[in-house]
Amino acid sequence: MQAKNGDNVKVHYTGKLVSGEQFDSSAGREPLAFTVGAGQMIKGFDAAIPGMKVGDKKTINIAPADGYGEKNPEAIIEFPKEQVPPDIKLEPGMPLTLQDNYGNPVPVVVVEIKDDAIVLDANHFLAGQELVFDIELVEIG
Repeated sequence: MQAKNGDNVKVHYTGKLVSGEQFDSSAGREPLAFTVGAGQMIKGFDAAIPGMKVGDKKTINIAPADGYGEKNPEAIIEFPKEQVPPDIKLEPGMPLTLQDNYGNPVPVVVVEIKDDAIVLDANHFLAGQELVFDIELVEIG
């Protein structure tokens, strides 16, 4: 039986950058469960599953457009330094969490520290990156 859109599947995976740096893996955890074609996964990952059979393994490359998108320059924001609590020691590369207008958490990374502002990047950390996934289909059901 081959996986198709609408199937509930479970996969083991390892996600890497083209440099070989690993950013995520299901190793040592339960396999990842999702419905093929339901938009629960990034487009390129979802598109790799139809046609696979239980036990099949494959390695796929996903372009940014089919992953987390290109970096959006509008997601680079300047935040007034006086609104940062004084006990927080800011450093470039440091992750922070802001809140949007609805109280939802927005993860950001400090890019630059200026005299009166900090520059924050709210892009997903994998935006603009080509991704490589090793996938093994372990269940269709």
